[in-house]
Amino acid sequence: MMTNLFSIFDPSTNIMALNLNWMSIFLGLFFILNNYWTIPNRINIIYTLISKALLNEFKMIMSIYTFNGNALIFITLFFFILYNNLLGLMPYIFTATTHMALTLMMSLTIWITLMVCGWINNYTHMMAHLIPTGTPLMLTWFMALIETISNIIRPSTLAIRLMANMMAGHLLITLLSEINNKVNYLIMMFIIMTQIILLILELSVAFIQSYVFFILSSLYTTEI
Repeated sequence: MMTNLFSIFDPSTNIMALNLNWMSIFLGLFFILNNYWTIPNRINIIYTLISKALLNEFKMIMSIYTFNGNALIFITLFFFILYNNLLGLMPYIFTATTHMALTLMMSLTIWITLMVCGWINNYTHMMAHLIPTGTPLMLTWFMALIETISNIIRPSTLAIRLMANMMAGHLLITLLSEINNKVNYLIMMFIIMTQIILLILELSVAFIQSYVFFILSSLYTTEI
């Protein structure tokens, strides 16, 4: 049972020995094709409203009042994660965001880029950030060590947070579906209602985790 339970996260397929499940990360491109037929359509309107809200959040975090090209990177990242989270809730579609291979790749790319840009272009600020204001002289080396460790583990925490939250809901829904075949009718109806509630909760988790990844990545940008 445990093998079948975790098999939903298996990226391998039996088609020509290729891991075609990873192709699901490109399914979000199909939502863009409608813009060539009717403009504005409902998807385009929703996309524009969310993009404006995220842009305002980014401006507030960065303390800027004009358009910043960096916002496009993080807004695109938000929609990429959101597409994968939502598509993973559909039957027979692989959930790429439940794998460290994808989440760690995204977080490491952002973290390494920010660190390289910060240490090259703003070396003094990066060094000053390692020691908070008002730290006693005897504790400066210890605080620098703590801040260094916290910076190093940031990509891991970003990746694990997204992976764990998306995996937990999928495991619960799959586990409840395994029980349906072994209970009576009344308990089965209760389990189905619970699964529907969990599915609604997973929809909110898909949005929340995408937003959390966007906000944390933007906050890390303010430190360079």
